[in-house]
Amino acid sequence: MSAHLSWLEAAVIGALQGVAELFPVSSLGHSILLPAVIGGSWARDLDVSAPDSPYLAFIVGLHVATAIAMIIYFWRDWIRILRGLVTSVRERRVETADQRLAWLLVVATIPVGLAGLVLDHLFRTLLAKPVPTAVFLVVNGVLLIAVEELTRRRAAGGAHTGPGGAAAALEAPTVRLDARPDAPTQVIRGGSGGVGVATAPTAEEESDARVAKLPLLTAVLIGATQILALLPGISRSGATIGSGLLAKLSHEDAARFAFLLATPVILAAGVLKLGDLVGPAGDGIRGQVLLGSVLSGVGAYVSVRYLTRYFEHRSMRPFGVYCIAAGAACLAWFSLS
Repeated sequence: MSAHLSWLEAAVIGALQGVAELFPVSSLGHSILLPAVIGGSWARDLDVSAPDSPYLAFIVGLHVATAIAMIIYFWRDWIRILRGLVTSVRERRVETADQRLAWLLVVATIPVGLAGLVLDHLFRTLLAKPVPTAVFLVVNGVLLIAVEELTRRRAAGGAHTGPGGAAAALEAPTVRLDARPDAPTQVIRGGSGGVGVATAPTAEEESDARVAKLPLLTAVLIGATQILALLPGISRSGATIGSGLLAKLSHEDAARFAFLLATPVILAAGVLKLGDLVGPAGDGIRGQVLLGSVLSGVGAYVSVRYLTRYFEHRSMRPFGVYCIAAGAACLAWFSLS
């Protein structure tokens, strides 16, 4: 099959991938279902399960663009976290919240990295088809609603201590000497009358400090739930946010940890297969890949900006309802067509 991807297909799927990757609704699921519903050349050109599919090479480019957008959005945080990792290795200690969070992210990424190398081709070949994808999308919606219901019941029973969840109550915010340079400052007077200036921690740093208190095994289990996203229709962010909620993180902290976890995974998945775009699979579609990647990056940046605020006060329940409705509608459409 000759490589073909229209500019309209590239623009629509690029924008869709960027937005859906971070919303708990499965970007891969939508990238499979939308072409199948439209049919015609869309179903033929955008078949991710086809051998040597140019669509797969196209999606690789979109993943790299999505990861870059997330790195840009969280750049201050990644500099701080990477600094913590470097100092931890150099000094052979794990003492600060940044050092501990850095290692949690490293270790929690290992399970999905190994699973992706072993299972990605198998799952894509066997399951990346419209009907199984629609079924998994319904399952994704059910899981989102079930997690929210468990969280609500636990909060009603007193397991949560307020909007910040149990993790927020572990300790009061502390003053950090390594906070961002542009953060508000506080004057600290020593016992001998000396005066020093420290910066107050930002909301992001306070969130990371709470997440860094997760037990190592819990963080690994949260990271491992990203393996579920290898099933088309199951959302990566939905799985990690949901498992974070079950670990008694607040919605805000669980979403932030999920986005930080997803960034290296999405980037690695794209970079490892970036060679496909240089080879025959990329012939004739590199311009479309560039267009789709730009739209995907913009969509991802806008999405993460919106979702970090959305999860400060709201739940995943509306996304669960959407997934059930969209999956069921697709199954009905496929049965009638």
